[in-house]
Amino acid sequence: MTRFGSKRIGVLALAVASVTALAACSSSSSSTTSGTTTPTAPPGETTQPGSIGAIPAAGTPSGTAGSITYALPPGAVPNWILPMPTAASNSVYNIYNFEWQMWSPMYYAPDGSTPTVDAALSPVNAPVWSNGDKTMTITVKPWKWSNGQTLTSKDLLFTFDVISAGVKASPANWAPYVPGFFPSTITSMTTPNATTIVVNMNKAVNPTWMEEDILGAVPIMPSSAWARDSASGATLDFTQPANALKIFNFLTAASKSVSTYATNPLWQTVDGPYKLSSFNDTTGAFTMVPNTSYSGPHATPQSNYVGVPFTSDAAEWNAVKTGSVDVAYVPEDDTPQIPQLKGLGYDYYGLPDFGDYFIAYNYKDTTGNFNAIANQLYFRQAMQHLEDQAGQIKAYFDGDGDPAYGPIPAYPQSPFLPSNAATNPYPFSVSDAMSLLKANGWNVTANGTDTCAKPGTGSGECGAGIPAGTKLAFNLVYNTTTPIPQQVEDLASDAKAAGIEIALTGSNFNFIISNYNDSASTADENKWAMVDFGGETDSTYPTQFGFLNTGGSGQIGDYSNPMGDSLIVNSVTGSNPAAVSAEASFFTTQVPVLWQPVLDYPWAWKTNISATTPTAFENLTQYDDTPQFWYLTK
Repeated sequence: MTRFGSKRIGVLALAVASVTALAACSSSSSSTTSGTTTPTAPPGETTQPGSIGAIPAAGTPSGTAGSITYALPPGAVPNWILPMPTAASNSVYNIYNFEWQMWSPMYYAPDGSTPTVDAALSPVNAPVWSNGDKTMTITVKPWKWSNGQTLTSKDLLFTFDVISAGVKASPANWAPYVPGFFPSTITSMTTPNATTIVVNMNKAVNPTWMEEDILGAVPIMPSSAWARDSASGATLDFTQPANALKIFNFLTAASKSVSTYATNPLWQTVDGPYKLSSFNDTTGAFTMVPNTSYSGPHATPQSNYVGVPFTSDAAEWNAVKTGSVDVAYVPEDDTPQIPQLKGLGYDYYGLPDFGDYFIAYNYKDTTGNFNAIANQLYFRQAMQHLEDQAGQIKAYFDGDGDPAYGPIPAYPQSPFLPSNAATNPYPFSVSDAMSLLKANGWNVTANGTDTCAKPGTGSGECGAGIPAGTKLAFNLVYNTTTPIPQQVEDLASDAKAAGIEIALTGSNFNFIISNYNDSASTADENKWAMVDFGGETDSTYPTQFGFLNTGGSGQIGDYSNPMGDSLIVNSVTGSNPAAVSAEASFFTTQVPVLWQPVLDYPWAWKTNISATTPTAFENLTQYDDTPQFWYLTK
């Protein structure tokens, strides 16, 4: 299913329309549609609630390293190397699969498939907070750069200064940037010693949000190698804003020169597990070799990491069937063939990506008074009762998906999942939907068209802005990527049974996000009532900041709720790390969008490949990969 947005900072691209979260079938274990079943793993194997397949116990390393190939989906090859992604280059394929292999983020996440920070892969220690959460003190671990120098607090200072220069030039120069927030809030920075940086800000932030959502998107950049404005230029004092801008411009220009990625010495100074050794700027194919100075955990010996692009899902699946790729995703159209993987010499595992799928309402569409209708909580509750998640998982996901009742899905399991999202607060029921409408002033005509019989704002009336005779009839524009068409057709059929007419119109991802999106196209705000483009990925600290707060930069249909705004503010500026759970609980019951089930995203790898930790295969389901842990067993 197509992914949009990025609530998870630094991960998903707006322009990548081919990313899918996939369904599959399994003979050894299966996903749950009840939210309570835990798959049973054979002895020594790893599964978890909501997963399909199993991760075998670690094998015995061969003592020799090889080259392990990794499948890149069509249209998903890297095209940006500077570990400071722009809004246009903000994709998992640039960040997780490419940049983070060379430059580790300050706080690496996820930990396998668990939406938390992996401290072992993070080159700095957790921040220490003071001054009412306006000052953070960060210490670096004794990590090395590939040129033999030690990573220091000066590198952190350099990184923050370059990012600051970039966003001052244009907010689009750093994808995680939200105007009015970090790094614009920095008032001063000091480096009292080689391992410590102290950052003072002009307003308090929620420490968990800052660590996981903001700093978790910041790979550290090498000041000794990059603090200049030309290839042969002298080292500049980057603490001077004018110099920092010159450095940013130089690095940005180098990142745009895709053909020089493997030959430009800039990109050879790394602190991550790999160094780039070859890059094909025509196909996007690349090879990385181990960084022998890497300070984080890894397999010994460590294999080469080879990205293999494919022009189509069919070509990728043929490569799996012929055994010509080592680690590969399973295309959605080929999930019925998953039982063949064992016979083809592959293990496999799948989980949903940590995020949410939904149909957005347009709170600005005045056509047929839809804006007023959508603003009624009872209407959104009725619509949620018409979403048959269990039936869709069985019919359209081959049984391999999981329910999701709010912005935080049940799987992968998050410590922030609110209790009211663990079970369905609005279980599928056409009769319950009809009862809600009747109780709020509508003349309900099963398989016909409901009309407002009692206009007004009192109890039992239709609500503000809804005149007598208003019909429950509106349109839904949907992405034609499977299984979205089947899902919206199912919803429209169940809605019709309750007297709600939904006119369906198929479109494509790029057109939808450019036109049926109030923040992107105000001229089209009366052309759509509901839209289903796919979904969004949550950050490990899953606030809906930017997505559901009033005027948020990632708003789609202009939802606005003062209580929701207040809860989001608490999530990003308050001191309570559990604030995001209260926020998610509110949006679970308020249904600002129509929540949908989530698909599993299965991956396969050859049986002669093992890993020092099962998390190195779990994280494939989260669009992430850590090949430094993979090794050959024979």
